[in-house]
Order: sequence, then C-alpha cells, then structure tokens
Amino acid sequence: MLLLQLAEKALAIDLAAVPQDALRAARLALLDTVGVALAGSHEDSVNAVAAASDIAAFGPASLFGQGAMTGILDAALVNGTASHALDFDDCSNTMGGHPSAPILPALWALGEARGAGGREVLAAYVTGFEVETKIGRAVNFTHYEKGWHPTATLGTFGAAAACARLIGLDAAGVANVLALAASMAAGIKANFGTMAKPFHVGQCARSGLHAALLTQAGLTANAGALEHPQGFFMVFNGAGNFRPEALFETFAAPYDLVEPGVAFKRHPCCASTHPALDALMDIMAREAVTATDIAHIRSWTHPRRLRHTDRPDPRSGLDGKFSVQYVLARAALDGSVRTDHFSDEAVRDPAVRAFMARIEAAPHPDAVMETTQHFFADVRVTTRDGRVFDAHVDMPLGRDAAHPLPPGALETKFFDCARTVVSDGAAHAIAEALLRIETVPDIRAIGATMREGLTGSSGRAAGTPNRTAAE
Repeated sequence: MLLLQLAEKALAIDLAAVPQDALRAARLALLDTVGVALAGSHEDSVNAVAAASDIAAFGPASLFGQGAMTGILDAALVNGTASHALDFDDCSNTMGGHPSAPILPALWALGEARGAGGREVLAAYVTGFEVETKIGRAVNFTHYEKGWHPTATLGTFGAAAACARLIGLDAAGVANVLALAASMAAGIKANFGTMAKPFHVGQCARSGLHAALLTQAGLTANAGALEHPQGFFMVFNGAGNFRPEALFETFAAPYDLVEPGVAFKRHPCCASTHPALDALMDIMAREAVTATDIAHIRSWTHPRRLRHTDRPDPRSGLDGKFSVQYVLARAALDGSVRTDHFSDEAVRDPAVRAFMARIEAAPHPDAVMETTQHFFADVRVTTRDGRVFDAHVDMPLGRDAAHPLPPGALETKFFDCARTVVSDGAAHAIAEALLRIETVPDIRAIGATMREGLTGSSGRAAGTPNRTAAE
C-alpha cells in the first residue's frame, strides 16, 4: 500500500543525515512562518475564525501574537489561519502552494503540549515538508489546474505526517494518519481573494493534527486511501492524471527543501504576481522611470499564473492581493508593495484606480502548459514621451534556491513582521532561538517569549488572555 511505503520512507528520515543546506532552509522557513503568523495574528480573517470557533480560554498551546494559551486543535486552527492571513508565507514549486503554513502551526501546538525539544520539532517539520511536496509531485499540475488549493489539500498530509512523527507513531500508525488526512483534505481556488483562503490553512493544520490524535486514540482508516478506485488520486485528479511512482522517485534524494528549495516571498501578495512585479521594479530602477512618466504597462505571464491574478477591478484588500494590475500599480506609485496596501480602503484609493487603467495583463504567447517553469514574466513600459523599456524575469527573487533573496533580506522581513506585535528584544530572542532550534531544549520557552514580549501595538497587554471567543 502506498501510504505504508510513504510512512516507512518518512520515518527513515534521520536528522543527522539531512544535508546542511536542507536544515538551513528548514530553519529559515520556520523563522519566516513564525514572522508572518505574528504579523497576521490580528487580521479580520483570524478574528472571525476565533470568534466562530468557541476557542478555549486556557490550554497548553500559544496563540501567536496574543497573550492567550488554548487547546492544541484551537491553536492549530487560529495560528494556521494567521500564518496565511497576509499571503506572505513561503511557497513550494512542486507542491503548487504554501508548504510551511499548514505544518508549523499544527506541529507547534503539539510540541508545546508535549514539551518537545527543538530538534524533535525540526525533524518532524522536515518530514512533513518532504511528504506533502512528494505527493505534490504525484498529482500536479492537474491537481492545481482542476481548482484544488494544494496548500490545503496537500498541506493536510504535511501537517499529519509531521504530527505523527512528533508523537512517535510507527509506520502503520503514520500510514493510518495519512489515510485519515486523505478524508480531511479540502480547499478550492474559487475562494482565492477572500477570507476563506487563509481559513483553508487553519483548517488543514487542525485536520492534520487531529488525524494524528485520532490515530493515537485508536481510530482506523484505509491505508490504501491513495490508490483505491475511490481514493484520493482518483477522486481529486481522475484517471490518468497522477503518477504514484513520483512519491518515491526522489524521496529525500534530494529533499524538496533543497531542490527546488523553499520559495520565500519578497512581496506580501499572491506569488503569481511576483515575476511581473520584479520585472517592473527592475525597469523603474534601471531606467529611473517614475509613475508620472508612465503611459502604459503591459505584462505577460504564464496562463497558469494569470488565471487567478487577472483582476482589473479588485473589490477588497484580499482581492487586491490577487490582482496583478493592482500590485503593479502600487509598485509604480509607491516603489514597493507593502502589507498596508491590502486594506479595503487602500484598494479603493482613486489615484491607484486611475493608474490601473494604464495596465494591461495578458497570457504569455510562448507559454507551455506542461512545464515546471511557469514563474516568468515579460513587462513592457511605455512612457509618455514614447520611450519603451522591457524586462524579462525567469524567476522572481526568492522563488527557488537558484534565485535567493539578497543576504539578510529574510531576517529583515522577519523583524518587520514580528515587530508589529512584539518588542525588538523579543523579536531578536525569537529569531535567535529559531535559527538554532536544534539546541532549544523545550519550544515552550519560545512561546513564552512571544507572549511576554507583546507590545501595545498587538492590541493586547502582554500576558493578557484573549477570552473573547470563549466568552
């Protein structure tokens, strides 16, 4: 059975044998995910999920960016939503989604409840990342183009595998957890641009953790749930649209953390807009072009990327994150794209709306659908005095190991995010601990630093429980 084979492969991962470049990528991914979760912890989507979920007032697990501790399933749900609320979290080319946001909130809640050491958490994270991305290799791109949200569907498997590893289940137990995850996977791309998208991540983090706990409690599932005629592959992809052998062809050889690597976001918006953004920013810097000079911008991106980002009339801040026209207008007018650009008020800004009329987005004429190289863009800027400037981006900065962010950029991003809710001292202490997580004897100490370091900008006094949802 495929899930049993996958479980055996997952449990064979030995942190001592994991390449150093994979471990470095994993540490940076943990840092990045905690940072964006802290920054997203008071977004409307997070508040709504908490208010509707009867969150326990007390428990063993931290709510990021708040003084409260709650039950582990509640923490996975709320922190999972927070980790994706800004759409600023990391990505994976093979998964076709966001790999760390489903795993870390589930794993962190379980780890705090168990008093797990950082080395255990890191090993479990590497395991979950490898499982979800290798399932991605088996089902994409059909899975993505059918309309599934792989962050949620495949992320459920990643969270489940990570939590099963941390609990210490054997291969049969891990296979059972993954079989339960196959029944709990959900999320459709029709909800992109709404609060439902980050909720997908909270839901899958909770589901993955729940699958592990249910298995530990004795709930059984079918270890053939991937390949069964009515199993995950057939139901989600359909006959002829999946490759079971891809689960094992490159399992841990190389790790997906290394090849293609973790895609770290430079801009707080849909990754499909990033190639065009980088190209426009290159033109403006190289040619010293300003927004007042620009008469017209034309962007060509891969149809797979344009399908959900061709939004010339975004209606909300969340919608704006998926509008290539809006983010290009913001980059032209403000020189960068920031988190504060994605409020409803910002998207309705008359100056931005007027500038968007100068922007045209089109599918790239040379695009090939059956390729992994679909994060490219060509941008052409025509100025009012008739000059024409072109730029091509093969891959946006941060998208893979071959196109890294500039040195220090990820750490700067973490501090920018974390300082929205915690003090400078706490942010530095959290970063230091995450970047040497193998040496942390108990991750509860990091959670305590998050809570004790809260500032007034977080909306709560340090250490004050948030009981609103429970009351």
